Amino acid sequence: MSDLGRYARVFMTFARNSLVRDMTFRTNFLLQCVSSLGWTAMNIGFYLIIFEHTGSIGEGTGWDRDRFFLFIATTWFINSLVQTFFMPNAQEFSEMIRTGGLDFALLKPIDTQFLISFRRIDWSQLSNFFAGGLIAVVSLWNLGTREVDPMIPSVLSVFLYVIFVACGVMMMYSLMVALSATSVWLGRNQSLYNFWFYITNFSRYPMEIYDRSWGRPLYGFFTFVIPILLVVNVPARIIAQPVSEQHGGHWFVVWAAVATVLSVVASRWMFRRSLLSYRSASS
Repeated sequence: MSDLGRYARVFMTFARNSLVRDMTFRTNFLLQCVSSLGWTAMNIGFYLIIFEHTGSIGEGTGWDRDRFFLFIATTWFINSLVQTFFMPNAQEFSEMIRTGGLDFALLKPIDTQFLISFRRIDWSQLSNFFAGGLIAVVSLWNLGTREVDPMIPSVLSVFLYVIFVACGVMMMYSLMVALSATSVWLGRNQSLYNFWFYITNFSRYPMEIYDRSWGRPLYGFFTFVIPILLVVNVPARIIAQPVSEQHGGHWFVVWAAVATVLSVVASRWMFRRSLLSYRSASS
């Protein structure tokens, strides 16, 4: 069996064990799903209230109500996948260092980053993924059936959308891995996890709203240095509106692909570098 096949089997084992654990405490699992869906419903209500007072998010951006809800659905797709597969493990990494659990992970005949990244899966977080799917279907239906300027995405747009949603997940994962790796040097780094939530909040809104006045430094930094604004904006634009030259056009699509590769390589390098600095908990 190839290495890819063996890693797939290990991942399926992790997924099955995590599901069994979640189903052991079904009430807690259901409450977590309800809590996530409640948060989603409140966000929907909030944005519906906003669109009672305005036709679009930002003047001349093209993000009207239905297109913006496609943007929000994309946010939920990406965030729910990150929170399902990666967040529980990143949060436990510093505890593994403190208790010596990383020692046992290093002894396993498998890539340490893979083991640490996927050993626990929080299936309840996928509830927002399905909520995002429902919102996306309703928004696409409204866009395709409206009388003025109907919009139906092409097959190519849907294909590229899926690809760049995956790119967004990888960029978010890479940032999380890089922050987790600092636990080797800093010990408990809860403040850095808070930092992750703070900066990822920027990805929840169209990047055009930052491209003016004092927001331009943030626009530049979170587009080209820490490219968090590309995570949702690029796939959402591909599915919701033509990629126009006015807002960077195809260059943003190219940069998102390049930034994904750079993010993965940089986070991999940082993780491996942190392991070289790691000293056993017993030492």
